[in-house]
Amino acid sequence: MAWSPRRSAGRRLQLPLLCLLLQGATAILFAVFVRYNRETDAALWHWGNHSDADNEFYFRYPSFQDVHVMIFVGFGFLMVFLQRYGFSSVGFTFLLAAFALQWSTLIQGFFHSFSGGYILVGVESMINADFCAGAVLISFGAILGKTGPVQLLLMALLEVVLFGLNEFVLLSLLEVKDAGGSMTIHTFGAYFGLILSRVLYRPQLEKSKHRQGSVYHSDLFAMIGTIFLWLFWPSFNSAPSALGDGQHRTTLNTYYSLTASTLSTFALSALVGGDGRLDMVHVQNAALAGGVVVGTSAEMMLTPFGALAAGFLAGAISTLGYKFLTPILESKLKVQDTCGVHNLHGMPGVLGALLGVLVAGLATHEAYGDGLESVFPLIAEGQRSATSQAMHQLFGLFVTLTFASVGGGLGGLLLRLPILDSPPDAQCYEDQIYWEVRCRLPSGRCPLTLKHPLPCLASSGPTCLFPSSPAPSPLGFTLKLWSPSSRADPSPAPPSPPSRCLGNMSI
Repeated sequence: MAWSPRRSAGRRLQLPLLCLLLQGATAILFAVFVRYNRETDAALWHWGNHSDADNEFYFRYPSFQDVHVMIFVGFGFLMVFLQRYGFSSVGFTFLLAAFALQWSTLIQGFFHSFSGGYILVGVESMINADFCAGAVLISFGAILGKTGPVQLLLMALLEVVLFGLNEFVLLSLLEVKDAGGSMTIHTFGAYFGLILSRVLYRPQLEKSKHRQGSVYHSDLFAMIGTIFLWLFWPSFNSAPSALGDGQHRTTLNTYYSLTASTLSTFALSALVGGDGRLDMVHVQNAALAGGVVVGTSAEMMLTPFGALAAGFLAGAISTLGYKFLTPILESKLKVQDTCGVHNLHGMPGVLGALLGVLVAGLATHEAYGDGLESVFPLIAEGQRSATSQAMHQLFGLFVTLTFASVGGGLGGLLLRLPILDSPPDAQCYEDQIYWEVRCRLPSGRCPLTLKHPLPCLASSGPTCLFPSSPAPSPLGFTLKLWSPSSRADPSPAPPSPPSRCLGNMSI
């Protein structure tokens, strides 16, 4: 791809300088403020008279492993559906999450675990940092393919601060219950990203429309991300829950909700699809809505039936959103939501918050018994009624939407700065802008050669894929068939006689 020398030099320097600056700053802050907590420090842990099996590590680390896999494998591969943006989807997920884990350890530490002038860290700190990274990656999904890595790092820098502030207001000041993050993670991340996408609206994005779709293998890889997320989502919701019945109940409720959202997704996808056929976009995403919708209420006495009902409704709403609402958001509201985060995280997140309001309002001593203190301590102590707790839950939703909207607007203004490297409208959703790609199809310097002819074209000899010209085809290259006498490894230039071209086919 042709870039001006000045722009190429700027792109070469911006990312390394920003990475080094951010890493250096966080390293200094870690050296000054971060220390091991009691269960991690060698001296402090051995002061007490207890068994090593009592260490929190053994209770929390299995959940942490699951959540960690979700962040890097689940989210990363879920976004590789774009046919020519796989490197960026997985690679930028890796970059953003790695930075967000460090930065959120500091931000969340100042809000939640600051003691004696230090931030005390342990296995629970790692889980909470992963949750924050999840919110950042949800926002990334809304602007996938339309921003560069420097812009994404600056987005994470701002979003992590606002995530920590919103989480502190909800969990510490309002004392809202939101173990699985329907509000703090999914709603916040989705609407931060959607407002960001609106501010970064590209009226000429149609120039890259041919790259925005998927192909068979990219959808298959994205389904890998879906399966990982689906399998580990019960751990995601239950990881911060109170040990014992609370964590057990959260896992069960999430488990059943996911199964119901999967069935409703398949049902609605076939119902609204052409000729009753399923849409892989629906299956990849809406089947996960059951995990989002019970994030707030999963540790409450939702009941297995309630989990099934919530999951089924969330899957149906998410599927219909992908089918009907996403085009309206782009055409009417100018929100270009690449991954459809509004359908998977936004609407199910809001629905999950409202479900939490309902279930909290129904909390009674008869239903929870002595367990009321671990789920709703203020109700158990008589400081709040169930109705008051429900109102606090509802207010927490509005606070989250406010932080997300304001933060997304500020983030959009920051990312619009002209000095930041951003892909042109005609080159969005393209890996080659930021990555070394072995075969540079759009430049015409390296055709993709199939050394063995396709079975149906066996008599045609070597098969070569050439860049489309002048107008790009949907995949951006043309299939050229040469006679058997052509060279084994044809070059972009037409081969010399006696070879002859049998025809072109744009694919």
